Amino acid sequence: MIRDRKLPLSRDEAESLAIRALAYLAEEPEELGRFLALVGLGPENLRAAAADGGFLAGVLEYFMASEPLLLVFCARENVRPTLFAAARYLLDDESR
Repeated sequence: MIRDRKLPLSRDEAESLAIRALAYLAEEPEELGRFLALVGLGPENLRAAAADGGFLAGVLEYFMASEPLLLVFCARENVRPTLFAAARYLLDDESR
């Protein structure tokens, strides 16, 4: 069964991936602005929100919704794009 398979990364690694993705967004003002508008946050709330697993799952979803953004980040960070889905699953509090 799929749920019985070991995931390719730990929850800590999933959080690290999401935080690295968020840091990448911070380097791209236009993308960061688009992301913040989508989630309804301002820059002043970003640090507090980043401590929430659900928010970090949303960061990963944002990347998965934009293939060009995802592929550029993955090439830069030497990360397999498929890890985003696994990380998102781990960080989604409702799935556990």
